[in-house]
Amino acid sequence: MNDANASAVKLSDVVLRDGHQSLIATRMRTEDMLPICSQLDAIGFHSLEVWGGATFDACVRFLKEDPWERLASLREAIPNTPLQMLLRGQNLLGYRHYADDVVERFVARAAGNGIDIFRVFDALNDLRNLETAMRAVKQSGKHAQGTICYTVSPVHTLETYVEQAKRLVDMGADSIAIKDMAGLLTPYATSELVEALVGAVAVPIHLHAHATSGLASLSQMKAVEAGCRHLDTCISAFAGGTSHPSTEAMVAAFQQTPYDTGLDLIALKEVGDYFREVRKKYAGFESEYTREDVGVQIWQVPGGMMSNLANQMKEQNALGRIRDVFEEIPRVRADLGYPPLVTPTSQIVGTQAAMNVLAGERYKTITNEVKRYLTGGYGQPPAPVDAKVRHQAIGNAEVEEGRPADQIKPEMARLTADIGDLAESEEDVLTFAMFPDLGREYLQGRRDGTLVPEALPAVADTSVERPVTEGVPTEFVIDVHGESYEVQITGVGSGSGSRRRLYLTLDGMPEEVVFEAKDEFVADDSKKGGRAQANSPGHVTTSMPGNIVDVLVAVGDSVKEGQAVLITEAMKMESEVQARVGGTVKAVHVAKGDRVTPGEVLLEIE
Repeated sequence: MNDANASAVKLSDVVLRDGHQSLIATRMRTEDMLPICSQLDAIGFHSLEVWGGATFDACVRFLKEDPWERLASLREAIPNTPLQMLLRGQNLLGYRHYADDVVERFVARAAGNGIDIFRVFDALNDLRNLETAMRAVKQSGKHAQGTICYTVSPVHTLETYVEQAKRLVDMGADSIAIKDMAGLLTPYATSELVEALVGAVAVPIHLHAHATSGLASLSQMKAVEAGCRHLDTCISAFAGGTSHPSTEAMVAAFQQTPYDTGLDLIALKEVGDYFREVRKKYAGFESEYTREDVGVQIWQVPGGMMSNLANQMKEQNALGRIRDVFEEIPRVRADLGYPPLVTPTSQIVGTQAAMNVLAGERYKTITNEVKRYLTGGYGQPPAPVDAKVRHQAIGNAEVEEGRPADQIKPEMARLTADIGDLAESEEDVLTFAMFPDLGREYLQGRRDGTLVPEALPAVADTSVERPVTEGVPTEFVIDVHGESYEVQITGVGSGSGSRRRLYLTLDGMPEEVVFEAKDEFVADDSKKGGRAQANSPGHVTTSMPGNIVDVLVAVGDSVKEGQAVLITEAMKMESEVQARVGGTVKAVHVAKGDRVTPGEVLLEIE
């Protein structure tokens, strides 16, 4: 290979995974990917990232697609370009650690269905959590890319990152990826880090940097000058903001230099034009929190985490306090030993910060995930955790110092038996393993022929001229007798007085309705969600809207003050609801799966 080729920059495009995950909540459907695959395949990318991250979850939860079928379809449609995925080490694509046999089978089936390059990371940079996945990738004959999650804290130093890279190479890494999920890298910090890594290990260095702070393209330039030859970029239609630098822009930037990618800008433009039209279809998933925001340098909150928290705070009718949450996140992160903020630690830290703000008292409610984290369930935190917070969360419970998966017995046989004949393949068993309740529901719906993908959110039609007084749809979540309904209302005043004409969209079908405001309106607060309102210490309620995950007691049971009686899920995290008084359970008004709101009597103790 001549010097010019050795210096050429190789690009991995992420539009089929991280691009739409970052900007439209991972909602792009396979049907919108396949028509452009042959053109993507012909570009000459080093690789295309197509799977992993949140795509598996979104396929099953929202799109009602089989994620394994998506992968197989993309492999067939892209026969010449290596396909890449993001794998969370022992977490795989779920939210807990899995037994080694599950990790081994998942990697084997992912490789068998078309993945060539596995980017393997751990949210805590606890490399013990990568051992099994890395070994499984090597056994499959595929490319194992060891990953360093980049963050900034008193304990994350250049020396730390260099040592991690060396250990990853010792584990068999074929390349090293710098994963800057929050967009924290600055150009000169990038130069220093890349130069140190290039000098320390003999394998290629890859840079994955989100554009959230507006610095990623500059950081990529400095990375290349320091010796990095592999960059993640995204087709311009899904680039920028909380996504990645534009593929087309980086190709143009390196043209006629020793780093020239050799990629065809005209062909890339055609691909960008296609995705620009596709993005319009998903405009209802756009969020103001996916735009460029240098505030990430202050709060260190990844863009995807920003938009996720914004949606969750909106569900709590507390979007106005989102800045308070962003300011609380660094404090919680410090309490928990400075974990990098990436799935699942971003959700763990972010949700706890939100609960601290909403409760008006720090750690009044502590999620089960924080408790699991503090007992060592996710691995070793980068720095010591706050002793007071630990004691408040888990008391004197033992902290596991070893590799978390060492405490998990083999699971594949049990999972196969549990899902039974709903699973038509090993891939189905693995889907069930990732998301037990959701996976079972999906597989049952597939068998029954009842799977229906979520409707695309209605978007105001801007193709025709409209009165300037008509706004874009306002979204509401309306709870009626425990059921939640998403409603979008677009309206214009059409006259004087109290009459207003509104367009109400339900399930994508707009209906014109007229609401007439009365002089007086008296709310009936006697029941909310069909349940009475709590008014005594024996009435157990919740402080946040959510769903019942488990009921831990039954009528007639004796309970102690502070005993956990319910498990709720709010903001994607589980929490215990505890009894405020001791006594006997008189009545239980909820069951698993029920939607609950603050103030309702969920359980009575006397």
